[in-house]
Amino acid sequence: MTGTAAGAAPAFVEVKRLAVTYGDAPILEGVSVGVAEGALVTIVGASGCGKSTFLRILLGQERPTGGTVAIDGAPIAPEPDPNRGIVFQKSSVFPHLTVRGNLMLPFEIAGGGPLARLFGARRRAARQKADAMMERIGLAHAADRYPAQLSGGMQQRLALGQALLPRPKILLLDEPFGALDPGTRREMQALLVELWRETGMTVFMVTHDIQEAFDLGTRILVFDKIRHDPQHPHAYGATITYDIPLKGPVAEALRPATPANLNVKDAF
Repeated sequence: MTGTAAGAAPAFVEVKRLAVTYGDAPILEGVSVGVAEGALVTIVGASGCGKSTFLRILLGQERPTGGTVAIDGAPIAPEPDPNRGIVFQKSSVFPHLTVRGNLMLPFEIAGGGPLARLFGARRRAARQKADAMMERIGLAHAADRYPAQLSGGMQQRLALGQALLPRPKILLLDEPFGALDPGTRREMQALLVELWRETGMTVFMVTHDIQEAFDLGTRILVFDKIRHDPQHPHAYGATITYDIPLKGPVAEALRPATPANLNVKDAF
């Protein structure tokens, strides 16, 4: 089943007849879905079926070949903006900046002028917000470390904090925990659910772990091809073949030792 789930709230993200083609190879075709504000949507499907492409479309990093995408009733901005944050499987933080420097960067870029630097009261305010986020994601003790001095889980905590600081309406996650060991992965899952609950943001998360998809999501989308040609395996694109509403994240079942439960709004 596809489309907006029965009984769902009005769509905040509305995708209609989305199509993406690379050269003469269709990647996505006929993708239509409406997602309510505040949903945590997990996305699964075989490798190469267009899941990451779908995220890049929502980010504004890539333009569709056909169809439309609207956010809160308006056409999606053609380029990435602060309303849409993203975290990749491999940490995308800046290696030459410390933990605090990475967390201050969104404020530097937004208000620092052509040199992307803040001064005086504005810099102090940005530092306070960065420090509050460090506390929230459990990295206050590592404020002056560089990413290369952090574990994989700590790097992903930093990437998540950096993505959240501009207060995005939509957070896009592309296999964010796929490279982590099982224990660290569960810690990050719990942290994600807590931050999602506190902020009310809308989340789209691609994962290859079906259990993770069911545990974390309020809704799961399955991408697959509905037409196959053995002689021409790339002849058709993928679409949403299943759209399943879920009972919601099970953060209580993911309760490892996490940082003190500070309010993430303190970081804003």
